[in-house]
Amino acid sequence: MGIFTFEDESTSTVAPARLYKALVKDADTIIPKAVEAIQSVETVEGNGGPGTIKKLTLIEGGETKYVLHKIEEIDEANLGYNYSIVGGVGLPDTVEKITFETKLVEGVNGGSIGKVTIKIETKGDAKPNEEEGKAAKVRGDAFFKAIENYLSAHPEYN
Repeated sequence: MGIFTFEDESTSTVAPARLYKALVKDADTIIPKAVEAIQSVETVEGNGGPGTIKKLTLIEGGETKYVLHKIEEIDEANLGYNYSIVGGVGLPDTVEKITFETKLVEGVNGGSIGKVTIKIETKGDAKPNEEEGKAAKVRGDAFFKAIENYLSAHPEYN
């Protein structure tokens, strides 16, 4: 098994606590409203805490697909949220799992800095693929910006 790890940061004009609430606590409701491709988020196993598996149903290329997302850790006090992609279209054939360790911190002018460490664990002797890492980053950045844009357009959301 190979492991490819990289870190990234994204900035937002939205305050950390508000962004965290949308991304973690109210994700099942907010994500389908904010991210055009995602049609629904449903819990398929668990109670919402660590170990919970969620199914994100999305439209990609005109087809309905899904991603299975497993919650690894929730650290509300430090605005941290760790999860893994464990199935569906978000998981290439050569990859066992992709883990995201995320944390929001205070940014400039009341905004946020989203910090993420992404770990891609490959199957067997497969080599980590840098292109898969880049693709995950692009999807993550677009997702983060979609949530930010939704919150900016809905100041009543608290």
